[in-house]
Amino acid sequence: MAWLTKGQVDKWNNGTFYEAYKKLGAHPNSRGTRFAVWAPHAESVSVIGSFNNWAPGATPLARDDRTGIWETYARGAKDGAAYKYHVTRGRFVSDKADPWGYAMEGPAEGGHDVHGLSSIVNGLDYQWSDSDWMANRLGPGTLDQPISIYEIHLGSWRHSAPGASLSYREIAEPLADYVSGLGFTHVEFLPVMEHPYYGSWGYQVTGFFAPTHRYGSPQDLMFLIDTLHQRGVGVIVDWVPAHFATDPQGLVFFDGQPLYEYEDPVMRHHPDWGTYVFDYGKPGVRNFLISNANFWFDRYHVDGLRTDAVASMLYRDYSRSNWTPNQYGGRENLEAISFMQELNASVYARHPEVQMIAEESTAWPGVTSPTHANGLGFLYKWNMGWMHDTLKYMEEDPLYRSHHHDTLTFPLIYAFSEQYILPLSHDEVVHLKGSLWNKMPGDEWQKAANLRLLLAHQIGHPGKKLLFMGGEFGQLGEWNADTELDWSLLSNRLHGGVQLWVKELMHLYRDGPSLWSDRPEHFEWLDYSDRSASVIAYQRSPSGGDSGEGVARTVFVFNFTPVVRSDYALPLPSGGPWTCVLNSDDSRFGGSGLHDIGKVDPHRRDEPTDQGHLWEASLKLPPLAAVVLTTE
Repeated sequence: MAWLTKGQVDKWNNGTFYEAYKKLGAHPNSRGTRFAVWAPHAESVSVIGSFNNWAPGATPLARDDRTGIWETYARGAKDGAAYKYHVTRGRFVSDKADPWGYAMEGPAEGGHDVHGLSSIVNGLDYQWSDSDWMANRLGPGTLDQPISIYEIHLGSWRHSAPGASLSYREIAEPLADYVSGLGFTHVEFLPVMEHPYYGSWGYQVTGFFAPTHRYGSPQDLMFLIDTLHQRGVGVIVDWVPAHFATDPQGLVFFDGQPLYEYEDPVMRHHPDWGTYVFDYGKPGVRNFLISNANFWFDRYHVDGLRTDAVASMLYRDYSRSNWTPNQYGGRENLEAISFMQELNASVYARHPEVQMIAEESTAWPGVTSPTHANGLGFLYKWNMGWMHDTLKYMEEDPLYRSHHHDTLTFPLIYAFSEQYILPLSHDEVVHLKGSLWNKMPGDEWQKAANLRLLLAHQIGHPGKKLLFMGGEFGQLGEWNADTELDWSLLSNRLHGGVQLWVKELMHLYRDGPSLWSDRPEHFEWLDYSDRSASVIAYQRSPSGGDSGEGVARTVFVFNFTPVVRSDYALPLPSGGPWTCVLNSDDSRFGGSGLHDIGKVDPHRRDEPTDQGHLWEASLKLPPLAAVVLTTE
């Protein structure tokens, strides 16, 4: 069959056809559409749709025995046509959406499956206007650049009316204004791939190549991404190769046999999510998933993919009481490890300017090490340990924080073991965990002050930054995907003050090169042992603490108690003067406004501190406050 070259056939069978989306799926031209689908166990496949009255057998596909791919050209099937594949194998008969389809529709009225949940022919034609942005993306170059990510669920950020989410096009300008105004460098969308169950937040996917129909067409999503790029905002998309939804029109038992999923029934089902697990050892599955990653970079210009639930892929016994060991009797999922290494190596071979990010919650070594060093090859990893320990500390009553001081400082022991992102994500504000605001102890004033402390420590601590929507102004309730954020809170002094504090922090971060590099030589403790006062201080510097002339340095000082620390002896790395550029107790941010620090002139000590510092300043530290000092 000339439709696939011998080289493409070989790549398919070897599991290395990483742009297979250009051949499979529905590809229209002026007269009709070429359809192709992988279904090696099927006895017959025909395409049914709005162009042939949904008649099984009216438009049959021919099988390529070399690959198990079925293909045909259907005249009259134009852009916008709805279709499915009618797949048979013995008594198995099913109408399936196109796994490689570029668009999908929602359920038909009354839930009739044939005329709903279908794929839609879409040529993905769009005139992009983001060439300047695309030409200047840095990818791994961002390791020494500021990355601050605003995580967003598109359906619940803002509503046009009660219960009515903004469309891709409606949200474009307001979101670009908001994110760029606050100073974030990127947005991260919770999965936008088609998912039948809205309550899964996009994590139970049926259409990996199709943006969800809920907010508009593929071109509408392109418009949103294009708008953000033109405003200088990068776009990361949550990507879910760990599992897939079991809805009957989707991937499950696609051709009458386990195809995308494991044949082993013990490993096939994921107990946490009620989904099926991809079999990463199958060449066709590797072709599908790695092509999908390249597709989002090629056709939607996304700047990064955040790979969800990596830990569930790495371990065969993840969240399981019953599991099948690997060939050596171990718990490691060897085929998944190999898949992730090949995924990252192949993506970076084609797109060296993008960001591959892992949400990985264990101590698996080398997640961000290169594949040639036997690492997984991701650029960044979410630092779940920092998130867990820091939130645990912040939830403590300040009266008892002195007993938990090590919980606050411990993350610095492993802060440089990977290339980290510090996440305060959607996962921390759902399932009765409480919002960030309500995790904070104390009355309303103290909650706001503690939240400002938390957000300042996120900016000062080594690692890139991620904050879920609503956290930037202290959303009161847990995130609810069915309602918009409570924007009315911004009229409240405390909540509006938190938002302004986030804006000031983000601009400090973006404008301060001393905060960009997360290598260990660019961080220095000034004081980590004052557990009785619950005070810590550290320096960030682009030159590893060198006090040479012209070197910009930034010092963060945190008082985690509601007690004013008068005449606090603060070690400093050099003589002054130092300038207080941010004080979370400033009345602009909802603080008391009683403790103006201004210039700080340290004096030279007779003996160095335990950390070796010869300079010291006497400060009045405000209660529950973060103070940021800079000098050159």
